[in-house]
Amino acid sequence: MEALIWIALTALLIATPFYYPRWRLRRVLAQPLPADALAVLQRNIPVYRRMAPALQQQLQRLVVQFLHQKKFIGCEGLDVTDEMAVTIAGQACLLLLNRPSKVYPALHTILVYPSAFVARRADVGPGGVVTPGHQTMLGESWDDGRIVLSWDDVQRGAGDWTDGHNVVLHEFAHQLDSESGRANGAPYLGNPASYGEWSAVLERDFQNLRHSAMYRQHSVMDHYGATNPAEFFAVATETFFEKPYQMAEHHAELFAEFLKYYRVDPREWLAPPPPPPEPPMQPYSFLGGW
Repeated sequence: MEALIWIALTALLIATPFYYPRWRLRRVLAQPLPADALAVLQRNIPVYRRMAPALQQQLQRLVVQFLHQKKFIGCEGLDVTDEMAVTIAGQACLLLLNRPSKVYPALHTILVYPSAFVARRADVGPGGVVTPGHQTMLGESWDDGRIVLSWDDVQRGAGDWTDGHNVVLHEFAHQLDSESGRANGAPYLGNPASYGEWSAVLERDFQNLRHSAMYRQHSVMDHYGATNPAEFFAVATETFFEKPYQMAEHHAELFAEFLKYYRVDPREWLAPPPPPPEPPMQPYSFLGGW
């Protein structure tokens, strides 16, 4: 009898690390998002109020899981408040709506700086000469389960949802990109057959953006997306969620690929942009016509 008890206890000890986190998560998800956190979503996620009730409920549930599983750390003396955490979680979870997701399973920590931070960079020059350097950053996504964000720029992204710039959407797009194995502009699409069309469309528009950046031509997407395919995917994600009408008009096939991937249409949450002003009419001359 004692042997059976010890076997049962041993089995319980072995199983606990696997089942206890799931049990805790189920208990957490059974509780609604607190009222003060809901108020933050309504206040700091401009598109939240225009989302369908079913999507709002999805987002709330995703935020609950995100806050339960991720750790926030303030840097340079910053005290990360509940409002900061909910604002970041709300924007990050917009990328997961209508999609099966474990809520960024490889991510465990979000480091938050008060403002833009300086990161060490090594510049490799001709002949392999490495020169230490520094670069001012607004955000960064690491492959060791961490994301770094500037709170000033998180607020700036939340304050203007039509400029195509959002550091949270950008860095969390990198996290999605990495779920396929490495950040290369081709996130996990579910169906291997989907990669052919995805690669063809993104490669073409990436090269077009590189051409626009080289010749300093206007583009719907930020020229930073011309850096490499991973940055192109992140910048295109910002554009998809913040400038969907413009992206659909000027990059129709790319927009269609992102519709299939993200499974939401941000045009439902945003008013169409105003039409460009008409050029002024030239004064009429009886001697020379218009």
